[in-house]
Amino acid sequence: MSAHSDAPDTSAPDRYGDMFNRVNAGRVSRLIVDQIRLLIRDGQLKAGDRLPSERELGERFGVSRVTVREALRGLEANGLVTIRVGARGGAFVTAPTSALVGEGISDLLTFSVIEPGDVTEARQVFEVGIVSLVCQRADETDIADLLEICDRAEAHLKAENTYPAALSAEFHVRVARATHNAAVEMLARSFHGPMLMSLIRAQEEDPHVGIRGTAEHREFVLAVQRRDEAAAVAVMTEHLARTAQRLRNDRSAHKDGGSATDS
Repeated sequence: MSAHSDAPDTSAPDRYGDMFNRVNAGRVSRLIVDQIRLLIRDGQLKAGDRLPSERELGERFGVSRVTVREALRGLEANGLVTIRVGARGGAFVTAPTSALVGEGISDLLTFSVIEPGDVTEARQVFEVGIVSLVCQRADETDIADLLEICDRAEAHLKAENTYPAALSAEFHVRVARATHNAAVEMLARSFHGPMLMSLIRAQEEDPHVGIRGTAEHREFVLAVQRRDEAAAVAVMTEHLARTAQRLRNDRSAHKDGGSATDS
């Protein structure tokens, strides 16, 4: 999709002035993306602003419209512009959604060299820390959704005698959503990939890890439903501590060249 309106914006002919600089080296479209991103970060371009037409941008950057179109598509993929078609179309600056920002953070964490044990220690700090908010703010929909995840986990255990780590990750992200704090939820979603990685590693050490964990998930939800913060904190603390210990055993075993014992 591309912006089809190439007529200059005569309503503000001098607005952009020397805002855009010509580019002539390397991956040209990438340089254009970086330049426009910097203008957005600096506040020179704000959400809702319409960028100049492809033709005008091409003239300002000293590149072809094809290169400009490629750069605009990159900006659109990054959630920094929205491209509309039609007489009133064009490329408009937009604010990235929390979901898109979370995906970026998740990719950064997933492709970084982070040990599963480190992930679980971070979860202990974060997830125990949000229990108070969950107990205060969780509504009937939150409780129903969390219990439904527990039901699915128990059904899977009964049918397959195994527990998919993905369900545990889903549960913990849904707990964060129950804080009704967009920033907390975004952080939890961004941690989904590394969390899943650590859960799979823990399950490799103990294939039956999900049996006790599923029961604790339900205990936690029922404590939240009662607004029993102390009980909810206790369950979550023990729940995460056991995973952390299992991963510490795994790390020690790999250092010693042996095999970890079940905690």
